[in-house]
Order: sequence, then C-alpha cells, then structure tokens
Amino acid sequence: MKKSIISRTVWLLGLVSLLTDVASEMLYPVMPLYLESIGFSVAGIGVLEGLASATAGLSKGYFGQWSDRTGRRLPFVRLGYGISAVAKPLMAVFTAPWWVFIARTAERLGKGIRTGGRDAMLAGAATPATRARVFGFHRAMDTTGAAIGPLLALGFLWWYPGQYRWLFLASAVPGLLAVAATLLLRERAVTPQPGGRPGLLDFVRYLRTAPAAYRRLFGVLTAFALINSSDLFLLLLLKEIGLADTAVIGWYIFYNLVYAVLAYPFGGLADRLGPRRVYAGGLLVFAAVYFGLSQVTEVWMIAGLFAAYGLYAAATEGVAKAWVSELVPANETGTAIGTVSAAESVATLVASSAAGAVWAFFGAEVLFVGTAVLAATVGLYALTLRRVRAPLP
Repeated sequence: MKKSIISRTVWLLGLVSLLTDVASEMLYPVMPLYLESIGFSVAGIGVLEGLASATAGLSKGYFGQWSDRTGRRLPFVRLGYGISAVAKPLMAVFTAPWWVFIARTAERLGKGIRTGGRDAMLAGAATPATRARVFGFHRAMDTTGAAIGPLLALGFLWWYPGQYRWLFLASAVPGLLAVAATLLLRERAVTPQPGGRPGLLDFVRYLRTAPAAYRRLFGVLTAFALINSSDLFLLLLLKEIGLADTAVIGWYIFYNLVYAVLAYPFGGLADRLGPRRVYAGGLLVFAAVYFGLSQVTEVWMIAGLFAAYGLYAAATEGVAKAWVSELVPANETGTAIGTVSAAESVATLVASSAAGAVWAFFGAEVLFVGTAVLAATVGLYALTLRRVRAPLP
C-alpha cells in the first residue's frame, strides 16, 4: 500500500479502531450468551441492542454536526473512545437489567460521539481517487481487531467456561490502549460551518439543504438498515442449530477474518468502478447469505455462507461511507455521515426489535427468508442511482 494513500493519520485511526474492536469483539459474540444467562429473552436482546444502536446513531448525528460547526474533529474522537473504554467493563459490575441497559447505552454513546469526527478525519486524509481505499483500510484494521477479540474470548472461555463477567472486565485493557493511541493524533484545520452548538436534533434539518444525490443515497442506506437486524441473530441461529459456544465464536472469527482481508481490495474496486456497483453487489450477496442460512443443514454450508457474509461487509460498510463523503463538501462530512448513521441506527432499533418478535412468533426461517427478499429489492434499486461528486466547499 502506497504511503500517499495510507497516511500517518489513517494508520493511527486504524490502530485506534483495531484496539477498540479487540475490546468490543471480546464481548460481542458472547453478548447474547451472557444476556441469556442473566435472564434476557431473545426479544429482550433485540430491544436492548436496538435501543443501544439508536442511542449511538442519534448521537452520531448531533456530535457529527457539532464537529462540523467547530471545525474540530480530534476532541470528539478522544472523548468518544474514552467513554466506550470505560463503559464496556461496567456491564459486568451488576447484572440488573437496568444497569446493563445503562452501561450498554453509554458504550454506544461513546461510539456516537467519535464516529462523525473520525470519519471526517479519514475523508480529509484521502483524495477523490483514494477515498474508498482509505475507508477500506480503516475497516480492515477495525475488523482485524474484530477477529483478534473473539480469539481472546475463545481462549479465555476455553480455560474458564461461563466466566463472562471476568471477560467483560478484561476488555478494559485494549480499550484503554486505544485511548492512549488517540493522544498521538493531529488534525488539519477545517473551515467551520456557520452556527454555534447545535440543538439535539438540528442535524435532521440537514436533509432539507443537502445535495439531491445525498438524499437519494440516504434513502437507500436507511431502507437497508430497516432490514438489517443485529448480527446477534446470526449467532443465535448457530446456537439454535446446535453449535457449542466456542463454535459460534469460531465462525464469527472466520467471518471477521474474511471481512478484514477483503475490505481494502473492495475499497480499491469501488475507487475504480464507483461505489454504487460495489455496494449494490454487496447487498445482493447479503440477500443470498440470509436465504442460505434459513436452509442450512451442514457445517460446510455455514463456512461458505459466513465467507460470503464477510464479502458483503467488505463491499458495503467502508464503501458506503466513502460514497457519502464524495457527495458533500468537506466541511459537511461529519453532519452528512452522522445524519445517515442516526437514521440507520433508529432503523436498526425497528429492525432488531421486529426481528426478535418475528423469530419469537414465526420462527427463524421466516425472519431470514423475509430479510433476504427485502435486501435483494434494495440492492437492485441501489443500482439505479447515478454517481455525482460534491462541489468544493
């Protein structure tokens, strides 16, 4: 990878995300198992995850716009990573549902505070010809942490089966290392947007003045988020099929490894072909995976489907952010990405809550087949969008 593409800022932000995801992903694959062990139902898990995601999303919009109005990114990055690092282990201090909700929500709030500023820093460190690769590299680093974290969790639970609370406490170590790494970051000056500190939902008004191409993409990304429930349901499906806890974690590690390996190459593909084709193709792969999971009967099928799920993630997550950032001026990037993230996270609240209810009343097969059909529809519509570049601010 050329130094002109992956700058010092991009490397450091990648390292911070890697360490943070080590901490987060030590917990994510065991989260449904831990929540079930302290009394949460499947529907309750869906509501908890949806509410936590909605909190993160709304705060992404608010703090992303605040970052644009101050012309500063770094204070939001440091504060957000700091809150998340402290909040993760607090989920294990007490097991009362209200406490778990507060701690999980605080951890997601930290994500919301940092995301707009961080993604704006990444966009600012790229050129129009390298934007998708920069976001792809960041996703690769982030997802490498997402593979290392479950490996650490797997080793811990191998030696100490069922000791979920101690695992939560251990997650503080990589989280605090990530916070320390943010102290090495430096930021470029950005022309502030007019206005002072925004109101809580002022970012919603951005849709009135945003470029038309951004609004159309906003609709596609939000529609898909209304379909895409938490990945915890994939892990619960593996558990229902009969896999052991360690096998569930192992397949999640495999998915993240595929994602990490493919994120940068798919960023390069998006830079060459445009993000529309790569993103839409990713949604069609997602649809195929969900349909396949509804019919899975053999372990080799799980291998193929989870590899394809990693391909879907590599083709969509970083590519979508690169696509958004190319449609708006540089001093609107935090607001633009934050507004999309806010809508996606509120949609995830609906999707995860609905998924839990559909699973409970109709079964997993109905949930996964229905999701596949809707995702394919959104993917085909995404192919109709035209590519437009933003004017300079």
